[in-house]
Amino acid sequence: MRTIFLFSILTLVTGTIFAQQDAKAKEILDKLSQTNKGYKTIQIDFSFTLENKSGSVTETNEGSVALKGKSYRLHMPAMGMEVFSDGAVTWSYLTQSNEVNISTVDPESEASLNPANIFTIYEKGFKYTYVGEESVGGKVAEVIDLFPVDKAKEFTKVRLSVDKSKSQIIMAKTFNKDGNTYTLAMKSMKTDQNLTPDYFRFDPAKYPKVEINDMR
Repeated sequence: MRTIFLFSILTLVTGTIFAQQDAKAKEILDKLSQTNKGYKTIQIDFSFTLENKSGSVTETNEGSVALKGKSYRLHMPAMGMEVFSDGAVTWSYLTQSNEVNISTVDPESEASLNPANIFTIYEKGFKYTYVGEESVGGKVAEVIDLFPVDKAKEFTKVRLSVDKSKSQIIMAKTFNKDGNTYTLAMKSMKTDQNLTPDYFRFDPAKYPKVEINDMR
């Protein structure tokens, strides 16, 4: 469940919505989208925090994601997983069991789970409003609330904090219907790195005795 929610939040870290509700929010999101679409590659180190509704449990894990076109590579060591995708095939590697599940990318079923879709996922299905400015990690952030049009979604709201000077996401906080909140905080971001196609493909030679489950 946390893995699915992490993918969902990653699709909410950059992009744009064209629901025509709030002119100020649209201006910020349009600039955010334009800025990030100009990069050939994006690499993000992040922390992912779960807080339950009673406030008695807080769990934080760290990870990273690399994006290039439709390809991505997600690394979550604390969750024991690494996901590779070259846009056509997805390899989900589980470190504890040393096994990899291979599947064909289905654009329809994976649309909301694929962090490579971060620049297009918002083109439909959300309303938004500009909240205002606040300090986040010592930076001036413009805050926007996103609301899913589909009320059947598991979350009620996503709050984005956008670096005003750089047009980059600083934080994304998702409010779930069960009272839990999920916060994705950006630690660092590198762009336009030389990432070859092989970087996004799983190489079994690098994982001795790996069990391969090919489900294509």
